[in-house]
Amino acid sequence: MVFRAGRVGRPGLLGTMARTAVVAGTARATTNALDRRSQRRAVEQEAYAEQQQAYQQPEQYAPAPPQAPPPAAQSEEDLVAKLERLGRLRDSGALSEQEFAAAKAQLLR
Repeated sequence: MVFRAGRVGRPGLLGTMARTAVVAGTARATTNALDRRSQRRAVEQEAYAEQQQAYQQPEQYAPAPPQAPPPAAQSEEDLVAKLERLGRLRDSGALSEQEFAAAKAQLLR
């Protein structure tokens, strides 16, 4: 029969220190992870708040929206396009010279 001196079933001083170190390390790692997570959330919330503020504020420095050209410029472009189309029809032989002249006179009125 072998008899051991000391406490049976309970860790000694080194075992207790090791267990304490593991618990403290785990607690520190958990705390650090929570801190990083809360910092990341704070940054995300700040960015979201800035985005919402920018959305709600009128655009002070935004360039003015492009304005439509005046109606006279649009009609001139249409007139030029129609005259070019008439010229292509005349060149292809679909319109005679007299028909082309009459259509052109009507457009230029």
